Amino acid sequence: MYILLISIVIGLFVAMLFVNLYFRMKVLRSYRKLVQNRVEFGAAHLFNKEKMEAEVMPKYPDMREEIETFTSHIQYSMRMATVLIALITLFGAILMYYR
Repeated sequence: MYILLISIVIGLFVAMLFVNLYFRMKVLRSYRKLVQNRVEFGAAHLFNKEKMEAEVMPKYPDMREEIETFTSHIQYSMRMATVLIALITLFGAILMYYR
């Protein structure tokens, strides 16, 4: 049982590392396009769709798809990281009390 739990924690850690690298490449690709076109917005715009629609989209209507892609990748990677960190913490706690 102990070896199974250790294997699960290691597997989750590797999964988190893979997800991080994968989405980092996707986010950087989208970010590069936005920087080349001088699209500027803040972190508050990433998590508030109404604010993004009201303030950023009218300034850059031709970059709408790239902006939406970038924000969706950021939000998805944050959700995945949160879930994986919670799972690693859970299995780490189980391992700590199992011993």
